[in-house]
Amino acid sequence: MRIYVVGGAVRDELLGLPVKDHDHVVVGATPDDMLAKGYRPVGKDFPVFLHPKTQEEYALARTERKTAPGYKGFVFHTSPDVTLEDDLVRRDLTINAIARADDGTLTDPYGGRRDLELRIFRHVSEAFAEDPVRILRVARFAARFSDFRVAPETNALMRQMVEQGEVDALVPERVWQELARGLMEHKPSRMLEVLRDCGALARILPELDVLWGVPQPEKWHPEIDTGMHMLQVIDCAAEAGHELATRFACLMHDLGKGATPPENWPAHHGHEGLGVKLVEQVCKRLKVPTECRDLAVMTAREHGNVGRALQLRPNTIVTLFERCDAFRKPARFSQMLLATECDSRGRIGPNASFRDAPFPQLAYLETALAAARGVNAGEIAQGCAATPQRIPELVHRARVSAVKLALRAGDADGEDEGGMPIP
Repeated sequence: MRIYVVGGAVRDELLGLPVKDHDHVVVGATPDDMLAKGYRPVGKDFPVFLHPKTQEEYALARTERKTAPGYKGFVFHTSPDVTLEDDLVRRDLTINAIARADDGTLTDPYGGRRDLELRIFRHVSEAFAEDPVRILRVARFAARFSDFRVAPETNALMRQMVEQGEVDALVPERVWQELARGLMEHKPSRMLEVLRDCGALARILPELDVLWGVPQPEKWHPEIDTGMHMLQVIDCAAEAGHELATRFACLMHDLGKGATPPENWPAHHGHEGLGVKLVEQVCKRLKVPTECRDLAVMTAREHGNVGRALQLRPNTIVTLFERCDAFRKPARFSQMLLATECDSRGRIGPNASFRDAPFPQLAYLETALAAARGVNAGEIAQGCAATPQRIPELVHRARVSAVKLALRAGDADGEDEGGMPIP
């Protein structure tokens, strides 16, 4: 029995990055051998065992054979005569096909160390084409290792997989899982670029793919292209360290611009309403978690109103709070403000940038919400025992008055710096 550390742990160690988890491959062993040494079996499709002390995963060396479309259509073979090289050749990228023995010796039969130095994602073998999830993984790796590029032959293979319909066999849960992980990397725009370069984005997220080539007014969008704007917005969210729900809202916020009539371009009046239906469509198809879906829908619908917040009347602001359920869920409303701030700052072109522009709308609406939430709705309700039907109206009026006073005080303190509307 010979045990090797494989995959990401070896890759990250060679890159000088922190290593979080260790995966091991065991050569020359049977399941009975593992059980005899106290390992606990957990694998359903092939023998994977947990170490009795560290709980790290140890998989028996295996080969695999494609039997059906999609990423589940495989038959695995494990036996003591499967070699380390046999196991490594089934892996996705050369940089993930390096093994380290207990004495530190590296086994690198497919040039992984060379590709680490060249900063290249290159497939190990044609077996890459048998698993469409690998396209998503390469895109996610690009978001993590943003200075790497996809080898031309690997991109051609991924494009071929897309054309042959392999991507269409992906289950929604796996697409969402990889998309979410990529959004949480430090450069999520690279994930979208890789998916678009091979044609997979048009199959996975056609609502997003159509944004490229859609122009916006240069006055407000120096980057002009809506697809480029979206990439800048999600990278802005990543740089700020925002949560997944906020990043997903940034990704979805402008889908409506892909549905506005071309004869009206570069204007996109009413794109917020158009975007709501598209966001709901994406979330239903990919089975997006409720928290992410609700914030994305709200951001698509309201980001224009948030951008115009300094011009809104107190009554309109309170109505905005009510529509967003901000009194019950103030944290979610704050997440929407953060997403809209990224929308405002994700506008960079060759001759201009809004990246460092002030966004006073955030503090302005936070102040207004705090004032409105300070109204004692219960006390108002007690005073309307004889006319309970008037409670909503009177609570609304009281909140409007509180917002008016709070914002007037803010103006007096010089807090209104002006702000850029978000078209």
